Amino acid sequence: MKNISVKDIIQITGGNLIQGNINEISGKFAYDTREIEEGDTYIRVDNKKIEGEQYWQIAFKSGAKIAIIHEDLIEDTNILKNWPQKILITVKNPLLALQQIATYKRELYGKDFPIIAITGSVGKTSTKDMVASVVKQKYKTLKTKGNYNNHIGVPITILSLKDEEAAVIEMGMNHFNEIRELTKIAKPKLSIITNIGTSHIGNLGSRENILKAKLEILEGMDQKEIIINNDNDLLSNWLKQQKENEIKIHTFGIENPSDVTAEDIELKENSSKFTCNIKGEKIQINVPVGGIHFIYNALCAALVGEILNIPLENIKKGIETFELTKKRNEIIELKNGAKIINDAYNASLESMQVSIKNLESYKNHRKIAVLGDMFELGEFSEKLHRQVGKQIAQSTIDILLCSGENSKYIIEEAKKQNSNQKEIKYFETKEQIIEYLKQNIKEEDIILIKASNGMKFTEISDELKK
Repeated sequence: MKNISVKDIIQITGGNLIQGNINEISGKFAYDTREIEEGDTYIRVDNKKIEGEQYWQIAFKSGAKIAIIHEDLIEDTNILKNWPQKILITVKNPLLALQQIATYKRELYGKDFPIIAITGSVGKTSTKDMVASVVKQKYKTLKTKGNYNNHIGVPITILSLKDEEAAVIEMGMNHFNEIRELTKIAKPKLSIITNIGTSHIGNLGSRENILKAKLEILEGMDQKEIIINNDNDLLSNWLKQQKENEIKIHTFGIENPSDVTAEDIELKENSSKFTCNIKGEKIQINVPVGGIHFIYNALCAALVGEILNIPLENIKKGIETFELTKKRNEIIELKNGAKIINDAYNASLESMQVSIKNLESYKNHRKIAVLGDMFELGEFSEKLHRQVGKQIAQSTIDILLCSGENSKYIIEEAKKQNSNQKEIKYFETKEQIIEYLKQNIKEEDIILIKASNGMKFTEISDELKK
């Protein structure tokens, strides 16, 4: 285990020790007082003040032994008499301090420590889950918890390293320079780009700019080595433009010739099967989740395993036993036998399209799509929501239910294109959707719930489970 002492924190951040033992070893880092455990190190990443007790005081009460806070948050040191055994450090910029400490922690593990960084427009989390499951067949592996993939979550993940032998780190972004900062902290040995779609296109202006932002992941690497989805148009074109030996590039795909490919694909409702061809060697793999996108995830995970010299049988085991992060394509069975596909954590055009296709794979069921707004699309919002509506109209889905300002465009387009006489309804609130579903769900129905996280559509599945 690579420990960080209070003295290290002071030297790394230029902070001030207000109280406590400078030789004390820091515990697990946390930035949310609700997640504090005994012995943790709490870091308040902003300088907001609250009435009554400050967050750092709550952290101490919850068991934290060290708190790192903005220097403006401590006005009266007399209050520390209530916690004589606790350690308090002040810094000028807590967020920067968090990132500096994480950078130092990463360096303690050495440049050869295998950190695998994953980014992409869609599929980051599910790919992370599957890759980590393969990597852990050989190494004790840390992976990003939940959606800890931003300027706070990545440092917190790095700081949670203990005796692991590898780490799989998810990296998200909304703007330029964000991946650049994350990769400089994590310094990956191997990077992955799952695809380039339209997520955050409202912030970045074009898919080409999204590609540029994702490629920032290379900037933190000493030796640039990357895995890409060769079936993605922009990534495939980027590959063709690269000069030999500048970047070591590995590819996976189904449609285009790649290092790892899938043959004899059989897609089922809740699973799939395919023959994985890894540079000439073949093995049959069963994926415990339905949908073609999980075939792509499996190919990517298999390629990681091949690069890390993990035997084929262990790669197969890692893929076949992986578990999805909650709220990502989560299957929930209701009391009356109907099923919910809860995929309401995030949404983009590409993930909507994949989810709709996955819903269509359920044969001999009435299929209901409950869709909400996709966020951060800017001037492209109407066009992309209309594309979803057009796809719904041309699909085998029976009922479309929508709520959200931009989801009106899904409804309009679906009604305009509707030649199969689907039931199409718009609701002002998700509560109205809940009420409609409670009154109309039948046994054997399959209900997809999909929207950007800010729509809080997970509440729909929570209510239906009661």
